[in-house]
Amino acid sequence: MPTAAPTQLGFAHFIAQADGLAHFLLVVLLAMSVVTWTLIVAKSVGNWRMKQHARAFLAHFWNAPGLPAVADHLQKHGVKDPFSHLTHHGLKAAEQYRNRSGQRLIESGSEDEFLTRALRRAINQDTARLEYGHTMLASIASSAPFVGLFGTVWGIYHALVNIGMSGSGSLDQVAGPVGEALIMTALGLAVAIPAVLAYNFFNRARREMLSEVDGFAHDLFAFMSTGVRSDTRIEKDAPQIYAAPVARSV
Repeated sequence: MPTAAPTQLGFAHFIAQADGLAHFLLVVLLAMSVVTWTLIVAKSVGNWRMKQHARAFLAHFWNAPGLPAVADHLQKHGVKDPFSHLTHHGLKAAEQYRNRSGQRLIESGSEDEFLTRALRRAINQDTARLEYGHTMLASIASSAPFVGLFGTVWGIYHALVNIGMSGSGSLDQVAGPVGEALIMTALGLAVAIPAVLAYNFFNRARREMLSEVDGFAHDLFAFMSTGVRSDTRIEKDAPQIYAAPVARSV
C-alpha cells in the first residue's frame, strides 16, 4: 500500500504558510538587523579613524613649541577627533575673551570661568557625538526578542487552529507547525544578541574616550589659564612653564 510523501517543513514552508502579520514581523526583524549591522560597521570604522586622528593630534600637541603652533595645525588639518575639538573650543574661547565687549551675558565672569564654560560645551558635544546610535542599539536589543516571541505566539495559534480543523492531533502533526512557529523566536534572538554586544562594546569605548578627554581638558585648562602643565609625572618643585605668550591672555 503506497504511503503519502512526508510534508516538507522548514523556513521556506513557514514563509509560504505565514499570513500578513507574520510577514510584517519578519520585515521588522530584517529592518532591525540591517540597522544594527549598519551601526556596527559605521561606528567601528568611525571609532577607528577617530582614534587614529586623536593619536596623531596628541603627538603633535605635546611636541608643539606653543599654542600658536597648535592653532596653526588645527587651521590646516581641521577638527577630526574629540581632543582637537576640545582644543579648538579652548583657543576660540581665548580669542573671544580677548575681543569681548562686556555687554553680553556669555562674556560675563572671569577668564577661567569663560574657558571652563567653553571646554564644558565641547565635552558635551563630544559626548552626544560618541553616543550616536546607542539608543537605537539599546532599543533593538530590548525589543527584538519580544517581536520574535509575538510572531511565535501568533504562528502557534494559527498552527493549532489548522490542526484542529484537520481533525488530526497526533504528535507528528503538531510538532512540525509549532516548530516552524518557534523560528520567529530564534530570529528575534539572532537580531537582539548582536545589538546587545555592540551596545556594550561601544558604550565602554565611549566611557574610555571621555575619560581621556576629561584628563586632557584639565591639562589644556592648566596650559591656558596658568601656563603650567598639569601632569603628575612632573615634580611639583620643578614645574614646566608653557612658553606661549597667549597662555595668560585667555
